[in-house]
Amino acid sequence: MRRTVLVSLAGVGLLLTATALLVAWGLPSRAEVRALAKSTPETTALMRQRDGEAKTQKRSPRRAQTWVPLSRVSRNLIVAVVASEDQRFFAHHGVDWGAVRESFEHNVEAGRAARGGSTITQQLVKNLFFGTRKTLLRKLRELVVARWVEEDLTKPRILEIYLNVIEWGDGTWGCDAAARHWYGVEAASLTRREAAGLAAMIPNPRRINPRVSPQGHERLTRRVLWLMELGRAIAHDVAGLGADPPPEASWEPEGEGVPDVDEADLLGESRADEHSLATGHDGERMAEPDPPAPPAPPGSGNDVPEAEGLTAPPAPGEQTAPESEPPPAANDAPPPP
Repeated sequence: MRRTVLVSLAGVGLLLTATALLVAWGLPSRAEVRALAKSTPETTALMRQRDGEAKTQKRSPRRAQTWVPLSRVSRNLIVAVVASEDQRFFAHHGVDWGAVRESFEHNVEAGRAARGGSTITQQLVKNLFFGTRKTLLRKLRELVVARWVEEDLTKPRILEIYLNVIEWGDGTWGCDAAARHWYGVEAASLTRREAAGLAAMIPNPRRINPRVSPQGHERLTRRVLWLMELGRAIAHDVAGLGADPPPEASWEPEGEGVPDVDEADLLGESRADEHSLATGHDGERMAEPDPPAPPAPPGSGNDVPEAEGLTAPPAPGEQTAPESEPPPAANDAPPPP
């Protein structure tokens, strides 16, 4: 009996050691992470992934990006992104374990991976170093590097890099290129509604945008506006960050609570490509939507919202679009809403 226990423990130890070695083997160097405090990344793993996808589809890769310091990003956008993506951003140390626990419990109850809990820091790490392909090893590496990023970079620097490298449509990278592409303004001049419109795209920017899915995008934009209005603590946290927003009339929330959204909003309304409509943020097939459930507590990261309440819109824990996309539409920006 004792021999069996010892053999079992040795096997578990070997398995854990092998897993740790595999995780460590795929990590960026700590020096590479520290360098982000002062250096600007010229490219990211997700950019390279999208370039490869474009070549596979026999089209030229596109990349529109203009790096801007956080001081030239409208404070409206900073509030919108934190409110919708990671309400506890200024409190956690890279991983929001409360959101992870809530997501795990929800997914166990749902019997599927219906909710994510990635923080802004985790999303940044995924974009910079790993791309969107989901594996357990990638997730473990993401947790490690997210901790390093929080130790080596300030919160404003994390936000600055994040807002400059994330995807906002096919070939559109960073908030300044996105503001110019979708609204015809620079990032510093974004109004509340425009900022909410950009934040609404983050979960799935190739599908959630004013051109591909105007009605779904509008519903998500109203939801972000609600979250911005209710997130008073976030406005306090970002005070002094970013560019002073342009003067505008005060916004009065419509309805009696945070607007609900469904999976159709997250995928876009076009039904020309059934495969794309059946896939989630990282190309994983999405199951049937859950029945209505009680609202999740504030700060659940990128969870899929299912009822009224102050919860962040989904992203997924994933910011990126499906792996397989139909050819993009023309790059003519629609008029501001």
